[in-house]
Amino acid sequence: MAVTRSKRPASSLLPAVAALVAVAGLLSLAGPAAATGKTGQVTVFWGRNKAEGTLREACDTGTYTIVVISFLSVFGQGGNKPPTLDLSGHPIAGYLWYAYFPAPTPRAGVHRPFGDAYVDGLDFFLDRGSPAYYDVLAKRLWSYNKQFRARTPVQLSATPRCAFPDRQVQRVLATGLVTRINVRFYGDAHCAAYWQQEWDKWTAAFPEDSIYVGLPASEQTVGYVHPKNLYYGVVPVVQKAANYGGFMIWDRYADKKTNYSSYAIEWA
Repeated sequence: MAVTRSKRPASSLLPAVAALVAVAGLLSLAGPAAATGKTGQVTVFWGRNKAEGTLREACDTGTYTIVVISFLSVFGQGGNKPPTLDLSGHPIAGYLWYAYFPAPTPRAGVHRPFGDAYVDGLDFFLDRGSPAYYDVLAKRLWSYNKQFRARTPVQLSATPRCAFPDRQVQRVLATGLVTRINVRFYGDAHCAAYWQQEWDKWTAAFPEDSIYVGLPASEQTVGYVHPKNLYYGVVPVVQKAANYGGFMIWDRYADKKTNYSSYAIEWA
């Protein structure tokens, strides 16, 4: 899920939902630019390793336009206590709104981990478990934009595997409420070899959404693209798409060691 602060930093935050209740937080630091061509947009996942530094440090680099706080299953109230996903009554939507988003008034019993700051949206990073009802969650959260007259509407994004379609997020994407899709072009040997075909499928299927190229910052990860190959082989292809959004970097810990995002921000 993504997080956005009320006292706005240089970039935006989103919390992520991972399939254990994997909703990642989204912090958005800047608005998207129109493609075709460079957008200057670089998203990063933060929160998975103590050695990656603080959230403030990640935001203050000035490199990332979106920071995804991952994952809600880790950052639930009490550290390792994720909110219960009761899909019969769907209280999770209300919990998320009052805990992370710009709710007009506090709700009794709901802890706000960021105080008066809030996140910009929610990222659906669903790897395991049933995909059922996440579409309902997306619709409910979106409805709160009108109900609470949110000044900045909550953004919904998704981070699917690159093989199209990813059935874990298919229902969420079918709502038409997701505006950013971070396609994971890593961790899969097939996608590493046939990434262009999969890119074409994603951009064609969701022409109204901004599609991001998900890249690993670590050379040890399947799908790593050397900066030279990124510039000469990937950038010219992906930036032809009218709905090219930018790059997504996995993750802040690896990027802090390799500084991969320094190349991404130049060419995004």
